[in-house]
Amino acid sequence: MSLKFYNSLTRTKEDFIPLTAGHVGMYVCGPTVSGESHLGHARPYITFDVIHRYFLYLGYKVRYVRNITDAGHFEEEGRQAEDKISSKALLERLEPMELVQKYTNLFHWAMNEFNTIPPSIEPTATGHIVEQIVMIEKIIADGYAYEINGSVYFDVNKYNDDFTPKGLPYGMLSGRNLEDQLDTTRTLDNQDEKRNKADFALWKNAPPEHIMRWKSPWGEGFPGWHIECSAMATKYLGGKFDIHGGGMDLQFPHHECEIAQSAVCNHTAPANYWLHNNMITIDGRKMGKSYNNVIKLTELFSGNHPILEQPYHPMTIRFFILQSHYRSTLDFSNEALQGSEKALKRLWEAYENLQKLETGNWHATDIELNEKVNALVADFGAFMDDDFSTARVIANMFEIAPIINSLKHKQIPVESISSETITLLQQQFKVYLEDIFGLKIQQESSNKLEGVLQVLIDLRSKAKTNKDFLTSDTIRKELLSLGIQLKDEKDGSVSYSFI
Repeated sequence: MSLKFYNSLTRTKEDFIPLTAGHVGMYVCGPTVSGESHLGHARPYITFDVIHRYFLYLGYKVRYVRNITDAGHFEEEGRQAEDKISSKALLERLEPMELVQKYTNLFHWAMNEFNTIPPSIEPTATGHIVEQIVMIEKIIADGYAYEINGSVYFDVNKYNDDFTPKGLPYGMLSGRNLEDQLDTTRTLDNQDEKRNKADFALWKNAPPEHIMRWKSPWGEGFPGWHIECSAMATKYLGGKFDIHGGGMDLQFPHHECEIAQSAVCNHTAPANYWLHNNMITIDGRKMGKSYNNVIKLTELFSGNHPILEQPYHPMTIRFFILQSHYRSTLDFSNEALQGSEKALKRLWEAYENLQKLETGNWHATDIELNEKVNALVADFGAFMDDDFSTARVIANMFEIAPIINSLKHKQIPVESISSETITLLQQQFKVYLEDIFGLKIQQESSNKLEGVLQVLIDLRSKAKTNKDFLTSDTIRKELLSLGIQLKDEKDGSVSYSFI
């Protein structure tokens, strides 16, 4: 069976045919580093890490490009320019790029905790201003953008008129026609300077208070959100590449705008295949600040959030995500996480038991059982080749796990299945659990660490009560040097976070 997966562009499963045999070019929209990464960021980067790993397992040479959005302006085009990075920097009394570095480091730390493989290239938006300006100049020269008051807007109507006959209409990815888009467009600031409501910003004029700004042919300003990804994808993967990925929330307008920009500059849609993971909800509700249910990854790992009943190991989160198909909605709850924690422990115990089974040179005495196990293992690859169905692979592993445990504890004679089958099991469990799914053993020391931290917090509190401020400050400073920050809350409690 050949590899096939769901292409959001055609809304069908398609066989994967790379542009260059043996090579894969994949671009995935990276994080906006104006704050800490949260639970919603975990799903796309774990999902595409597994896809990356599977391509490597299949023998492809992969160029995986994942950007860092650090240029400051992230609002929907047309609103009053808001520089999220600069605003947050003022609150934290940091330079904007100092803040960017802080949250980029935190993102990398979290990805390392999740055991993700770093991308081949990780370009930043601020490091590619020149490429963005060149692309905007090309779009203007071809007549698909216009400049007003130092800002440059993409002319969606003109693009749609010219490119719809070429099979590249605006809305081709999301399935929205232009009339529907105009009906659902909110009333935004600065709409009066655009020719049409649907037009989006390629470059924005920077008001005096805007800190992050660059010189351009249109005056000092900053790039629009969409042009950043088009420029970086084109530079490192070319005008046409294999796969573009990201969360389903980016389908419109971000990816739609990318297609239009790239079509003008490169005369083709940028990617042959578009992959989108679905969203994470929390107890059936969309994650959002208004619901007070946004969980930062540091809070998830430490358990320091009002809706969390306990800290959760990064491997538990990773396993929880892989237990569902990437295109299905995934509902987070303490009960679901605790279930995944127990399930992963059971599966990993079976895996460790499997590695301890001795192999020799014997034939199976239970032909039916032997055939059943081989069929379950054979389906691993078939399931992954069918739209990266990690959940179905894991389900088969759980069906095999009691057989492994029974062999280990001699409830079933080890000779029941052939030595070749045992060897195959050992190889395939390692390949899928470790190499493709990226899981690794959970350290039992994590709970002990929580206990040690609590002891130190209690000692510090006693020292403060006794006015032994030298000891109190020493504990806080030593923990900070180890990347653990204590925070005295207004109610007298002490919280901590990993930095």
